[in-house]
Amino acid sequence: MRLFVAILLDEKMKNALRGVQNGFRRCGIEGNYTPYENLHLTLAFIGDYPNPEAVLEAMSTLRFAPFTLSLDGLGAFDDLWWVGMKENDALEGLARSLRRALAEMAIPFDRKRFRPHVTLIRRAKIPEGAKIAETLAPQASMRVGRVSLMRSAQGRNGMIYTELGAIEASGE
Repeated sequence: MRLFVAILLDEKMKNALRGVQNGFRRCGIEGNYTPYENLHLTLAFIGDYPNPEAVLEAMSTLRFAPFTLSLDGLGAFDDLWWVGMKENDALEGLARSLRRALAEMAIPFDRKRFRPHVTLIRRAKIPEGAKIAETLAPQASMRVGRVSLMRSAQGRNGMIYTELGAIEASGE
C-alpha cells in the first residue's frame, strides 16, 4: 500500500491552483497535470507500507491548533512544477512533529527536507518562448484543521487517492 500524510485542500484553494494549471495550458505546456481532486499538500511521503493502522497511531500523538495556509509563488524541481506555501511556523512544526512520531514508531518515510508545495504538473514540456512568468501566481488561503492519511493506487486513468483516516486539530 502506497501511503502519504497530507493536508487536503479546500475548493477555493483548489480552484486557484486549477487557474494556474489553465494558465500553463494556455502557454502550451504539456505534461501530466495533477487532477483537481488530487491536489493536496504532502506532509510526509511513506511509500509502500503494509500497516496503515500504525501510521494512524503515530498521527494520533500529534497535537496542533488550527492554522492558516496560504499559497505563495510558482517553482519547479526539474520538469515538475508546483505552487509553494507562505512561510508558516505552525505548518513547519506540524511536519516536524509528524516526522518525529513516524520515526519513533520505526515507520519509514522520505526524509528529504520538507518543502511545502502542491504539485501542478509532472514531466512538463515547455515550448520555447513560453511566458510562464505571465501565468498568474495564485492567491488563496485556507484554514487547516485536519491531517489525513492517504492511500495512492494506480487507476485506469491515473492515480486514485483515498483517505484512510484523519486527525483533527485540537482547539484554537
